[in-house]
Amino acid sequence: MERTLGINISENEKCYDIYINNEPIESLYKELLLRTKNQKRLIIFNEKVFSLYSKNLPFPKNEIFILKDGEEQKNLKNYLKIVDRLIQNKMSRRDVIIAIGGGVVGDLAGYVAATYMRGISYIQVPTTLLSMVDSSVGGKTAIDLPNAKNILGCFYQPQSVFINLNFLKTLCERQYMSGIGEIIKYAFIEGNCCFNEPKSLMEFLAINSSRILERDLYFLEKLISICLIYKINVVRADEKEGGLRKVLNLGHTFGHALETLTKYKKYTHGEAVVWGIIIMLKWAVKNCYIDTLYYNSAMELIAKYGFKPFDKKINLDKIIDLMRIDKKSNSGNINLIVPTGARFVTEKEITNTSEFKTWLEETISNS
Repeated sequence: MERTLGINISENEKCYDIYINNEPIESLYKELLLRTKNQKRLIIFNEKVFSLYSKNLPFPKNEIFILKDGEEQKNLKNYLKIVDRLIQNKMSRRDVIIAIGGGVVGDLAGYVAATYMRGISYIQVPTTLLSMVDSSVGGKTAIDLPNAKNILGCFYQPQSVFINLNFLKTLCERQYMSGIGEIIKYAFIEGNCCFNEPKSLMEFLAINSSRILERDLYFLEKLISICLIYKINVVRADEKEGGLRKVLNLGHTFGHALETLTKYKKYTHGEAVVWGIIIMLKWAVKNCYIDTLYYNSAMELIAKYGFKPFDKKINLDKIIDLMRIDKKSNSGNINLIVPTGARFVTEKEITNTSEFKTWLEETISNS
C-alpha cells in the first residue's frame, strides 16, 4: 500500500510530496537517511514515539532532541532550547530538521525551521492521526503563549511529508479519536474544497465507522488521502488564510478557546474541535443557515464516534474573551465558520457578543 500526493503552491512556487504507506518503520529510517545524506540533521522526537521506536529509528544521539508530550510543550522555552541545539551543532541553512511526532512536534519544529537563519529545510513525519490529516500539511507553524494558542507563528512549507500508517497501531485510543474529530470536520466543508464532482465524506464516515474505529489500515489510507486531497486543494488556492483556507477552521474558534481555558489538560484538540462543530451546527440551525434534516444527519454522524462529555461549568466570560482574541477575529468581534448547507460553510462575524454569550449559555446548559 503506497500513495504519493503532490502539493504545488503557485504563489511561492513551492512544491513537495506527501508519501503515504505502511512499510516497516525501518524502511522509513533508510529513506530519511537517503534524503538527508549530505546534510546535518536535528531530529525532534515526541517522547513517547522515541520510547517506542528509537530502535527502529536509530539516529545518532547528538542528532536527537526529545520533546515531552502535551500541547503545553509548544512554548517559547522549548523553542529557544532547540535553537540552542542547532547552534551547538553548527547547523547552517543547507541543513535539515526532521519532526517525528504529532502536531505539537510538527508545529514547533516547523516554526524553528522557519525562523532559524531565516529558514532551513524541515521534514514532517507525523505519527498521530490528527497530524497525518491536518497539521503536517499546509505549512502552518506556531508556538503557544500562556493565554493564546498558536499566537506566534508563520506559514512555512516542509520539504516533504512521510506518513507511515504503522505509527497508528501504537497510538493511544484518546489521541486516535482526537484525529477522528478533525476528520469529521472535513465532512462538513468538503463542498468548499475546490471539487468539480459531488463528494460524500459524511456517507463514507457513517457507512465505515466500525472499520475506522477498528483502525483498519485500508480504510485509514483512503480516509487520510481524502482529507489531504481536500486540504491540498484549499492550500493551493489560499496558502496564507486570506479567504478560502478559513473554512478549515470550522469548530476551531470555540475549540481553541476551550483548550486554552482548560490549559490543554482536559480536552484533546480533536475533542475541543468536535464541541466547536456542535456549537456551530446548533448556531446554524437556530439562524436557519441549515435545515433540521441536515442538522440531525450531522449530529447522528458525530454520535456514531462518541466523544468526551462536555463540561457545562466552563467560564463563558473567559471563553468569549478568548474567542475575541482569536487570530481570525477582527476589532473585538468574533469571526466564526458556520455551516450553511450540506458540505458547505462560510464565515460569519458576531458583532453582538453579549447576545451570542446568552445563546451559548442556554445551549450548553441544554446539551
